[in-house]
Amino acid sequence: MVSTAPLIPLQAPKDVSLSKIQSELDAIWTLYSQPSSDGSILGASKATTFTLLVYEPEETQQLLAELGYYSGPVDGISGPRMNAAIHSAQVAYDMKVSDRVSIELIARLRKEVFICRGVDTQEGDVCNISPYSLDTGGAGLADAIAAQNPCRIISLLPSTDLSDDSVTAQVSAYCPIQKRTASSMICCEYITLKGIESALARSSSLVQSLLQPGLPSFLWWKGEPNLDQTLFQELAEACTVLIVDSSNFVDNPEGHLAKLDSMREMGIQIADLNWRRLAPWQELTAEAFDAPERLQSLLEVDRVTLHHEKGNRTQALLYLGWLASRLNWKVQSRIAEGGDLDIQRIFLTGANGRQIEADLLSIEDRASGLIVGDLLDLRLTSSNPEADCCMILCSETTGCMRMEAQGGAESCWVNQVTAGGDQQAESLLSEQLRTTMRDLLFEESLAIAAQIVRAN
Repeated sequence: MVSTAPLIPLQAPKDVSLSKIQSELDAIWTLYSQPSSDGSILGASKATTFTLLVYEPEETQQLLAELGYYSGPVDGISGPRMNAAIHSAQVAYDMKVSDRVSIELIARLRKEVFICRGVDTQEGDVCNISPYSLDTGGAGLADAIAAQNPCRIISLLPSTDLSDDSVTAQVSAYCPIQKRTASSMICCEYITLKGIESALARSSSLVQSLLQPGLPSFLWWKGEPNLDQTLFQELAEACTVLIVDSSNFVDNPEGHLAKLDSMREMGIQIADLNWRRLAPWQELTAEAFDAPERLQSLLEVDRVTLHHEKGNRTQALLYLGWLASRLNWKVQSRIAEGGDLDIQRIFLTGANGRQIEADLLSIEDRASGLIVGDLLDLRLTSSNPEADCCMILCSETTGCMRMEAQGGAESCWVNQVTAGGDQQAESLLSEQLRTTMRDLLFEESLAIAAQIVRAN
């Protein structure tokens, strides 16, 4: 987790008309363009690095803010401040404290908001607004992103209130306290747009006009990719980089992975935060074959067994796509056997004509982590008993034991994977925003993963 000092609120969220968004922001910078002569008031300048556009269909942050649990920009970005708000609400409602937002918590927050709005109330209902206390981390991830990379953040918050088809706007400005000189601060602009999906789609041209000219723009799409959704397609084409997290693909994650590849073929630059979680697995795989004699033995690998947490297979597919791209394997076919382990058998052919089988198996006999579909363990081996290519990687001791139990482990290279740093999306996002360069290795791996999905 990135640690930063809190933000200084230069301008608290202010309701504005859509036509006045830019002029209101310009007025802020005009007002604060010069420090006071006695130095008691610092000057402030607006961000000039990039625009971050966030599409957040999840309403938890909005509900927490309305009930007083959350303080700060409603920008769709989680982190310590959001976690603190979630924990406070869970304690207030006598629920298990966790960073994961449950269906029960959302339902309770909605009920409380309705009571406070006077909607569908019953006798005895009382509106309880929580006094918010800042989290001990001192800042949210939005603060960390603003501190590292001053920017404009535009948040699109779809509404479920079908009775109103208008789009409302707020503008605000916050300054990371450490991004300052003796007399001035570099600050981040926030623009929040709320409305039903169709209304936001009609405002797509407005949103595009708010992207800062001449600067890169990132679209963090926190929903599932939908090529039939006008708003998604237009914004993805307008921004420099489309950022997704495939671990959050709930409905048909494999199909959504194939959609991403179709967008790649259209020329859209894509970054998947879930791909970044594979780095330690890739690094240890490469390390296992560092020795020259082991490197040559890679050509003998013809069996891959991979276990992943049940619920999402995208990490497993991306890892296999990466491995196939490095070893020049070609996808032939796929068989879905199903069963308790939801087994998928993928058949490939190596450059030397060798037939390779990769088995992907879902495991659910452990406490679910924050990332659905995490890799648990994997094994590379060969049907040639003379080949020195056996490798076992596991994220926990149980996984190592599971793979070693298949036999022949005495000749295997075994290592345990430790996740590199914070694996939550907001932390990975902060890293992703540092570059606009295409990740060609990811694109190659995504293309092969999509071929596997489409294989019969």
